[in-house]
Amino acid sequence: MEPRPAEVDDRAVPGYWEGDLIIGLNRSAIGTLVERSTRFTMLVHLPREKGYGLIPRTKNGPALAGYGAVSMTNALKKTVTDLPIELWRSLTWDRGKELSDHARFTIESGVKVFFADPHSPWQRGTNENTNGLLRQYFPKGTDLSRWSAHEIQAVANVLNMRPRKTLGWKTPAEALNEYLKSVQQSSVATTG
Repeated sequence: MEPRPAEVDDRAVPGYWEGDLIIGLNRSAIGTLVERSTRFTMLVHLPREKGYGLIPRTKNGPALAGYGAVSMTNALKKTVTDLPIELWRSLTWDRGKELSDHARFTIESGVKVFFADPHSPWQRGTNENTNGLLRQYFPKGTDLSRWSAHEIQAVANVLNMRPRKTLGWKTPAEALNEYLKSVQQSSVATTG
């Protein structure tokens, strides 16, 4: 497996994301994406698939909980299109089977996927920290499917408006906007 580029580690350039799932009761989950440089957070709504709870679970049967490989790839692809392409250089995920369709995700989105080494949560430390913050809003032991996409987005907005010491007390949204403005200005300067 190819190692992540060295520039991922120094956090100097935005566009390198870390991702994971937070898991709840009854096979519910929310996808979490955090940009390493700005700490900007995006949450991925993973609603149950049609037939969940009606069709008995079978080994190698359809993944209806909402975070099977196909559902996860489709939801991630939809999420990454919400931001400019300059912000999607790579995604580092844990080794969960929910991203086993990563090759299709990379082909369809253009985002390269890397996987953290086994038992190495520090390789996705920004995401691990953010997942801890998210548990204030989505406590362990709750069914995460009870929250709508709108409610999940509201939680992401709260985190993105929270000043961070590591960002010089800017919010992740401010840090991301500053970067996007600088990219826009440099592209205007080179085309003008």
